[in-house]
Amino acid sequence: MKKKILLAIAAVLVIIQFFRIDKSAPEYNSEDDFFQHHVATKEVQLLIETTCYDCHSYKTNYTFYSEIAPVSWWLADHIEDGRKHLNFSSWGTYEFKKAAHKLEECFEEVEEGEMPLWSYKLTHFDAQLTDQERNTIVIWFKSQYDFMKSANQSANN
Repeated sequence: MKKKILLAIAAVLVIIQFFRIDKSAPEYNSEDDFFQHHVATKEVQLLIETTCYDCHSYKTNYTFYSEIAPVSWWLADHIEDGRKHLNFSSWGTYEFKKAAHKLEECFEEVEEGEMPLWSYKLTHFDAQLTDQERNTIVIWFKSQYDFMKSANQSANN
């Protein structure tokens, strides 16, 4: 009986490998990318791209485990959800109020240690931020938020 159960589980694991996730990125205007609208040092840009872009842009770097179901399904759902909340590849399409709110969420999530997610950091060691790197990102996002707010106030006066 035990052997049949193990064979059934093995068969299911083999069969589900045929149900692949869609890894294609939709066509998008590269001019809408976040860093086309916000200037950062190479260090800050690299930190943000390394820790945020896999789930929050169309520039996802799929790793080996994205080929293995059911992990790949969980990963695809996670990326879809991340892009729904914030997509750095379509930043240029955001209205001012939405962009300002997203910047505020960026520094709050990073500052509170909510982002990057612990599950992401388990397999992406370069996303495990030091306190200094976390602080650098938070300060930069805050500066961009403050700049947007002051520019908007000047434009409205």
